[in-house]
Amino acid sequence: MAKTPSEIWKDKIVQYRKKCQSIIGLSKSIRYAGIVNAYGRTLTGIVRPNVKPLLKSEQVKNEFFIISTLMTLRKDTVSAVGKLDYVLLQHQKVSIVIFQKDEMTYYISIDRSAKNIDKIINTIKKTI
Repeated sequence: MAKTPSEIWKDKIVQYRKKCQSIIGLSKSIRYAGIVNAYGRTLTGIVRPNVKPLLKSEQVKNEFFIISTLMTLRKDTVSAVGKLDYVLLQHQKVSIVIFQKDEMTYYISIDRSAKNIDKIINTIKKTI
């Protein structure tokens, strides 16, 4: 029996959630892993247990909207500059790594004090 669109969507969300869980498991330095659609809506996200989020709910919505808008607007430049590998935003308290795959944006925050951030990023790329 064929799955309904609703069942297909729920299966996709479960897959995304498992992907986020595997990303969180890669390093104790990873604070958050989430997947955002092209409109900035969070499809799934996991905060590492015992980690206090740095942003409030409204700030998160705005952050994801900005990131999704950036990623959408950059699509026109792919033919000129090539496919995006990742974006790294380094703040005083946290580093944010952004990947894009299949129209979805992976948003991952990592403790700023993390050693070998390049190694963490490469491991995440393999997982995605």
